[in-house]
Amino acid sequence: MTTVCVCDDSPLARETVRRAVATVPGVQRVLLAANGEEVLARFGAERPDLVLMDVRMPGVGGVEATRRLLASYADAAVVMLTMGEDHEGVARAVAGGARGYLRKDASREEISATLMQVLSETAHGRRTSARGAGEDSAALPSLTERELQVLSGMSRGRSNAEIGRELYLSEDTVKTHARRLFRKLEASDRAHAVAVGFRHGLVR
Repeated sequence: MTTVCVCDDSPLARETVRRAVATVPGVQRVLLAANGEEVLARFGAERPDLVLMDVRMPGVGGVEATRRLLASYADAAVVMLTMGEDHEGVARAVAGGARGYLRKDASREEISATLMQVLSETAHGRRTSARGAGEDSAALPSLTERELQVLSGMSRGRSNAEIGRELYLSEDTVKTHARRLFRKLEASDRAHAVAVGFRHGLVR
């Protein structure tokens, strides 16, 4: 029986995500938690197959709760929930072992695809963090100095225009570098690129 735990301090967000998760093929049970402390307290007894963890919550936030959870249960599968503005929080969580992230406004199709992929990887024991460091380094394309500077700006939450002013580049030039680094890192957007950057030590 596949069990998913949805952790979010907003009752409305919990219910919205719960309804979407309940439609994912193979998910028979959806648990709800209001904060990171509750997930940490219940995980050992409930042992959900996947935790959807809000990045920003009062008390123990999602990033810290994920860190503590994975420190106690290395095989726990966590996917971060975000409204999209907290790139650094998502990146730190992914760098610390979270499997990825979902926007709270993601469509049911996107939620279903992400959950099915993570649950499939979990079932087969294929953890990204379990790959050897040498393998990861070899597989990661090298970024130019300018692309690294753009990625660094993204990790600090800077807009393309702000990055351009810092680097004395036009916004269009920054966008060009961003598209290239997205392609090299196989990233779908800024948060994904920053997460990959943190994971591989490209930004700190």
